[in-house]
Amino acid sequence: MERLIAEDLLSIRAVFFRPDEPFTWASGIKSPVYCDNRLTLTAPKVRNDVENALAETIKKEYPECEVLMGTSTAGIAHAAITAHILGLPMGYVRSGSKDHGRQNQIEGKLEKGQKVVVVEDLISTGGSVIEVVNVLREAGAEVLGIVSIFTYGMQKGLDRLAAADVKNVSLTNFDVIANVAAETGYIKKEDVERLIKFRNNPSDESWIG
Repeated sequence: MERLIAEDLLSIRAVFFRPDEPFTWASGIKSPVYCDNRLTLTAPKVRNDVENALAETIKKEYPECEVLMGTSTAGIAHAAITAHILGLPMGYVRSGSKDHGRQNQIEGKLEKGQKVVVVEDLISTGGSVIEVVNVLREAGAEVLGIVSIFTYGMQKGLDRLAAADVKNVSLTNFDVIANVAAETGYIKKEDVERLIKFRNNPSDESWIG
């Protein structure tokens, strides 16, 4: 599955590699990789692979799941499609409460004690998805864990997830995509070492150039 999803993401150019001209994330981190999983929504074959893989992962890893909750905004569509496949209710968590109407932060019906799985598109440092987990826990939900399409596997993200006592299962990861990209000629084989160096220590920019 990890390789299939990696090949899918590369096939629609949802993963961009620019080790010589790095992207700058909102956090200020310079990255040789940018992953845009929203592109899976406009590629029916890839979308089908992703949503079925999410559904199978939830059935295997979180068989007690009662509700799916997407992260806003990237996880919403994936949560909705996966919930449809599984026949489960879904909702999503806003980044903040609305300033009008019922001022909800959680959209969709959620009962206290319900077992929830959070659906996220990708995980880097883990901050935003852990905020979602905390909102759901404060509302009385039992968060079984997270499913995500892609993870960078950064130590900071792993440490944050562990500290929050929340499990994440990703369909594919940084190492698999880097190796598949090199095998298929998407990037140079010698670039893999630079990519892994970034993943292991994003603050060390010696991999650039």
